[in-house]
Amino acid sequence: MTDTTDLTKSENHTSNEPVYFSAWDIQAYYGESYIVQGVSMNINEGEILALLGRNGAGKTSTLRAIARLDDPMLVHGEIWLDHKPLHTMKSHDAAKNGIALVPEDRRIIQGLTVEENIKLAQIEKPLGWSIDRIYDLFPRLGERRKQEGTTLSGGEQQMLAIGRALARDIKLLLLDEPYEGLAPVIVQEIEKTLHLIRQQGITTIIVEQNAVAALNLADRAIILDTGNVVFDGTAAEILDDKELRHEYLAI
Repeated sequence: MTDTTDLTKSENHTSNEPVYFSAWDIQAYYGESYIVQGVSMNINEGEILALLGRNGAGKTSTLRAIARLDDPMLVHGEIWLDHKPLHTMKSHDAAKNGIALVPEDRRIIQGLTVEENIKLAQIEKPLGWSIDRIYDLFPRLGERRKQEGTTLSGGEQQMLAIGRALARDIKLLLLDEPYEGLAPVIVQEIEKTLHLIRQQGITTIIVEQNAVAALNLADRAIILDTGNVVFDGTAAEILDDKELRHEYLAI
C-alpha cells in the first residue's frame, strides 16, 4: 500500500460544491487495496444519479465512502451535502446530516417486526416520513406491520429497507443494488416507488447491475472503471452509445 500520509493532509482545496451534493477526488482503501481512485461528482437537488460499472469497478465502495463508513477508509477528498462537509464526519454524524444508505443485503433486524424496524430508525431526531406515510407508499408493509421483517419476501424486505431510510429526515438516498435477486414484476414495483420518491424531491444515487433499468430511472450517470470515472453525463447519452455500453457495462 502506498504511503497515504500526504493524502490526508489539507491541500487548502476550496470545493466548487453545487447547491446540494458534491464529491471531489475521493480516494479510499480496503486494507492494502486502492479501491476508489479519485472519484468526483456533482448532483443537483432532486436528481437521480446512476453509478454504473462492471463488478469490482468501485461502485459500492464509493457509496460506502460517501456514507462515511469505516470500510473503505477515506484517505483523500471532500464530500459536501447541502454545504456541510461530510468528509469530516463519522457515519452516525453523516446520517444525522441527511445521508441514508440502503445496502445490498438490506440489513433488516432479526427479531423485530416491520413496524419495529421502522420505529427503530426514528429513535433519534431529525425524523422523516411518518409510519402512516410510509405505509401509504408501501401498502404491503402496512399489511405486514406485525410480521417479523426477516420473514418477508426479498421485494418486501427491499421496501422495508427503503421505508426505514425514509423514516429519517434524509437529503441523499444511496441505493446499493435495489433490484438484486428480485423478480421482474417486483423490480417494476420498486421502480414505480422510486419514481414516487423522486417526485418528493429526494436526491438519490443508485448503484445497480441492471444498468438499463437504472438508466431509465436516472437523470444522469457516472461510469466507473477500476475506481476511476470514465464517463459523466446524461443517462440518455449512455443509452444512445452502444460502444460505451459494450466497453464498460457489457450491454
